[in-house]
Amino acid sequence: MSGQRTALVIGASGGAGGEVAQALLAHGWRVRGLTRTPRTGQGIEWVLGDAMVVGDVLRAAEGVALIFHGANPPGYRNWRGLAIPMLRHAAAAAVANGARLILPGNIYNYGPDAGNVLTESAPQHPRTRKGAVRVEMEQMLAATAGLRAIVLRAGDFFGGRGRSNWFSAAMVKPGRPLRGVTDPCAPGVGHAWAYLPDLAETVAQLADIEARLPAFETFHFGGHWTDPVLCMAEAIRRVSGNPDLPIKPFPWIVMWLGAPFLTFLREMIEMRYLWRTPHRLDNAKLVATLGAEPHTDLDEAVRRSLQDLGCLGTPAQTLRGNAALPHAGHEAIG
Repeated sequence: MSGQRTALVIGASGGAGGEVAQALLAHGWRVRGLTRTPRTGQGIEWVLGDAMVVGDVLRAAEGVALIFHGANPPGYRNWRGLAIPMLRHAAAAAVANGARLILPGNIYNYGPDAGNVLTESAPQHPRTRKGAVRVEMEQMLAATAGLRAIVLRAGDFFGGRGRSNWFSAAMVKPGRPLRGVTDPCAPGVGHAWAYLPDLAETVAQLADIEARLPAFETFHFGGHWTDPVLCMAEAIRRVSGNPDLPIKPFPWIVMWLGAPFLTFLREMIEMRYLWRTPHRLDNAKLVATLGAEPHTDLDEAVRRSLQDLGCLGTPAQTLRGNAALPHAGHEAIG
């Protein structure tokens, strides 16, 4: 197509990146996906390369107008040692091509002192190592000369192509009919969720107007705020049609017992405060920019998510990623 815009999606084989790639295609973008293993299909032009190799990223990004950076270190291992270089390479490729970089952010940046409702200017005093890395990543983008970047912060992912997240890896059992729900939230505490197809559509809409935005911009995606009355576990129960579906607390004690032996359990425990402290993302700035935030009704989003996971008696899609380990963003919260 003459004049068709091209986007590079780093992490297109994952949950967030895969959804964003499809949303960009629907908006008329030509999409390239950086992959370490040969792939075909999904309407994506797959380019072999590694996000840890700057030359691979520069080659894949040649001539693009947009780079979506959706890659994350697997399994919480060596987070800073991998996340910072990968993002630095994406930023270098964006500057070299005059492209806009979009980074999906999260609420790791914020500690309990940030308040219950977070605007983009809320104080960032993270209490975890990954939170400090997230702050460093955003600061690096803001300080990179010649870079045009957008950070879109969101809550915990669920739905769509996402598999390595709290919803699918901790609350339900993919590929099995619902027999119960595990709830990580502390009693009486609300939580921020981001339905991936809605988040991806938001990215695509921002990409369409990025030329009108400041060189460095941050937005908060409101998504779904599940309060103590309308919590995610209750939504799963409601959608299941079984009002007596058991809801069990998350076995944090098991995480503590296994933490000395497994890295990802230690990292999960570190993020426990996010399930005990309400952090609601104020999306007023995003709404003022787009006119409205893409939003699927909670019950419909949960129903589609459970169907895709094969938990409502329908065949599950092929599981992508590590379904035994919740980490985001950026699959889930990473």
